[in-house]
Amino acid sequence: IKPNKRKKMTIQIGDTLPEGSFNIMLDDKPSEIDTGDLFGNKNILLFAVPGAFTPGCSLNHLPGFISNRSELYSKGIDQIVCLAVNDIFVMSAWAKSQNISNEIMMISDGNCDYTKKIGLEIDSTAFGMGIRSRRYALVANDSKITQLFIDEPGKIELSTAESVLSNL
Repeated sequence: IKPNKRKKMTIQIGDTLPEGSFNIMLDDKPSEIDTGDLFGNKNILLFAVPGAFTPGCSLNHLPGFISNRSELYSKGIDQIVCLAVNDIFVMSAWAKSQNISNEIMMISDGNCDYTKKIGLEIDSTAFGMGIRSRRYALVANDSKITQLFIDEPGKIELSTAESVLSNL
């Protein structure tokens, strides 16, 4: 008899984000930031993409946050953060290719540890991409989720900058 495996729950509005850490690039050197420093005492807009440099992410998802960043910041967002299950060197190269400086923080969840912890991983092995993040956006005030927008696989609708803006 196999033991029942409890299905891991996806984070929800009202949840406090769990502790964890991410890789970031500081002064062109890999560094680490933990969730307390990232989310603590701030109103953070985090959006996640399945992969840096992929067409949907590069052509449709990230550009909306770039073009709407001033309006998002004017609505009380302290920092816009982009997460992908890519290594920090890929995230840094993607930021440079998109002409992103510090207005959007690019963070790496290279091993998918944090993404799995919050229940938002997706199996993309059929496409040769391994386990990645689902496409989503969330707003967290002092680490507590106040808004959450999770797209269905293959869609870019709920987690767009425009969608988030219309709900702020």
